Amino acid sequence: MRRRVLDEAWAAAAENGWDRVRVADLAKRAEVSRPSIYAEFGDRAGIGQALVRREADRFLSGLSGVLRRHRTSTGLALQAGVGYALAEADRNPFIKAVLRAARGGTDALLPFLTSRPEPVLTGAWDLVSAWLGDILPQIPEDRRAEAADLVVRLSISHMMLPSTDPDTAPPRVARAACAALGISPPTTPRVSVNAEQAPSL
Repeated sequence: MRRRVLDEAWAAAAENGWDRVRVADLAKRAEVSRPSIYAEFGDRAGIGQALVRREADRFLSGLSGVLRRHRTSTGLALQAGVGYALAEADRNPFIKAVLRAARGGTDALLPFLTSRPEPVLTGAWDLVSAWLGDILPQIPEDRRAEAADLVVRLSISHMMLPSTDPDTAPPRVARAACAALGISPPTTPRVSVNAEQAPSL
């Protein structure tokens, strides 16, 4: 039941935006009762939190895979990770709907994606920070933390306000992070934002 409700909430938000999603409509679409939904999620905001958490888990799993594949080059890995994030923002209908509505100042799911501690902002920071600690233990922790924060915040900024040439964002963010770490930036050709897409979960 929980999975059906979240699947329908995902589809409804992707189609019309979260602001138009109603518990009564979800109950009908998922073929469950409204009391059952309230018992499982508490309220509509609880559904939103659960939905964002599920999407965040999928996103972070994909990002982790991208970073692992490029671990021999820190700069290239960061560039590929940013490329993956921007590609997901462009490819995933749910994320696209949230960002599109947020640009118009109407969507209530954006705080779950950005300003609240969990799950996306802190989750992404924890992932990048831990990955940097694993491959660059010689770099001081405060510099690794600064680089992780920079990567996450700049990636979200580019999701919210995409540039006219999205392929320029990943190398720019990677260069800034490498500067914070005090290491050489990536010297390989830039990675297209469409080149690093993990399989959908």
